[in-house]
Amino acid sequence: MNSPEKSKNKGPVRQLFSSIWGAITWLRRALANVIFIIIIVVIVVVISQQRADVLPQNFALRLAPSGILVDQRQALDALAALTADESAEAAETLVSDVVRAINLAADDDQVTHLILDLNSLRGGGVSKLYEIGQALEQFKASGKTITALADSYNQDQYFLASYADQVYLHDMGYVLLTGFASYHQYFKDALDKLALNVNVFKVGKYKDAVEPYTRNGMSEASREHNRLWLNTLWQAYSSNIEIQRKLPIGALDNIIGQSTELLQQAGGDSALMAQEAGLVDTVASRQATRQALIEQFGYDDHTDQYKHVNWNRYLQHRREIPLPGANYVGLITARGAITAGEQPPGIVGSDTLVQLLRQARDDKDIKALVVRVDSPGGSAFASEVIRAEIEATRNSGIPVIVSMGSVAASGGYWMATAGDEIWALPTTITGSIGVFSVIPTLEQSLGKLGIYTDGIATSELAGTMDPTRALNPQAATALQMNVDSVYQRFLKTVADARGLSVEQVNDIAQGRVWSGVHAQKLGLVDKLGTMQQATAAAAEFAELKEWKTKEITPPLTPMEQLFMQLANAGVSLPSDWQSSLDSLQTLDTLTGGAAGSRLHELTDLLNNKTDEIQARCLSCALISRPGQ
Repeated sequence: MNSPEKSKNKGPVRQLFSSIWGAITWLRRALANVIFIIIIVVIVVVISQQRADVLPQNFALRLAPSGILVDQRQALDALAALTADESAEAAETLVSDVVRAINLAADDDQVTHLILDLNSLRGGGVSKLYEIGQALEQFKASGKTITALADSYNQDQYFLASYADQVYLHDMGYVLLTGFASYHQYFKDALDKLALNVNVFKVGKYKDAVEPYTRNGMSEASREHNRLWLNTLWQAYSSNIEIQRKLPIGALDNIIGQSTELLQQAGGDSALMAQEAGLVDTVASRQATRQALIEQFGYDDHTDQYKHVNWNRYLQHRREIPLPGANYVGLITARGAITAGEQPPGIVGSDTLVQLLRQARDDKDIKALVVRVDSPGGSAFASEVIRAEIEATRNSGIPVIVSMGSVAASGGYWMATAGDEIWALPTTITGSIGVFSVIPTLEQSLGKLGIYTDGIATSELAGTMDPTRALNPQAATALQMNVDSVYQRFLKTVADARGLSVEQVNDIAQGRVWSGVHAQKLGLVDKLGTMQQATAAAAEFAELKEWKTKEITPPLTPMEQLFMQLANAGVSLPSDWQSSLDSLQTLDTLTGGAAGSRLHELTDLLNNKTDEIQARCLSCALISRPGQ
């Protein structure tokens, strides 16, 4: 038995390691305490700043959306949001934030005027612009005025500017109106040169999502249905601007068609041409515009600008904190391609969306639900999983309204069929009821390199999905039969949901794309309206007289909540890292996004990542591209 004296005796080596470990433990605790103190200090500073920040009694609200208009931001790490350079413009702006700011300002006696600064807005598509435009109409109906300004206007920027009472343009600027287009890259010859076999299995005359792999140009069927929705969107865009700017019917088409002559008459001055055509009211330098705004709203010596309140600051002051016990209409956003499993925001993951739907059902304060769909489709299996969960939510007693954004096509429409009602915007792209599967094989490509695949199997079908071997004819037949079966299931799902026969659905299906206006006439959509109108309809379904909206999002960890609260409060930490683009991203940029996307898809197919049956729309992925 060791005595106490012996247990206290330690050798020099043991004492050294004991001292080192004690130092490490002390340092770890000290660092944890320091970090904790820093967090507390930051929180106190944020709270004190918010308490000290008081809005003026009367002010002009400056609305400056930046980047792309979206229904849901892509995934951004909470810490990355906190360390983002606050001088950098946001890559994405939520349509709901813009609409909420405008609606609040319309009823706010402190807000006297709205200034649309559109310099940093890249685009977002006609449907998202239309929703913001409806809010701007309501703002003007309140008796308040709007001023728009930008150095130059692309088509998306100008759509919003047309709602303004006064439109400013830089004297070296322009209004770029060209109309809408839908172009794609086609790879058949390239794939032939690579001796890459692409086995296609599809149903639907108009299901053109596979055409880039099988053709060198657009088919007549694809040209037919794409022309219909493209002309519908342009008609909605141009007629809206002509109404807002009090221009004659067809004025925009005439301006585009005679642009060379009009520019010549203006002496080559594009800004003067825009003014003479009635597109803008005032052509001036930045200094002259700044001075005009100062004379109208006063001078702010802190910013050396006209007096105003930025919209982000305004929303911080007017934000609502969800309180337990109130009646809420929940909002779930499904943006992006539909895939199986869990996915971050910007991609519709079936497991992720199922969890959100169950989260809404478990929330006793949620009395109705709006599912906002902005998706060109994707996995047919994942679409059905989501549809079934929406149906289960309805069966639990919660009314569900589906609100379609810019696009809710193919798999996006599949999942939408489960709603009590389907709402679309007039310019929503939907339909595309059809399915396909693509299986590429490399046996000929490898053969040119002198590489061959050989071996044995227990059956003809064993090793069928090996991309280094030709596709077995028996497997090809089975795949086509499976695609046919999924298509029939798609038809029946739509027929049952919409009160139509399978034959009626098949007549308007075949992969054909429809605008919201046409979809309503065909019975694919119930009503036309904005997400706010769809939300009001959901509240009406639940017989709610007073209600608020609550966004349903995945639960955050306590640390993520802290970082996001700090980021939302405007606190940022310095960051000196920069991202770099790889060669594929560079190609994607050079080709306008389509080629890179197609190459990504082909790579996934070769890796057997997307060999399941797809309910996806080709043109729909382009709807939200800037300038389209």
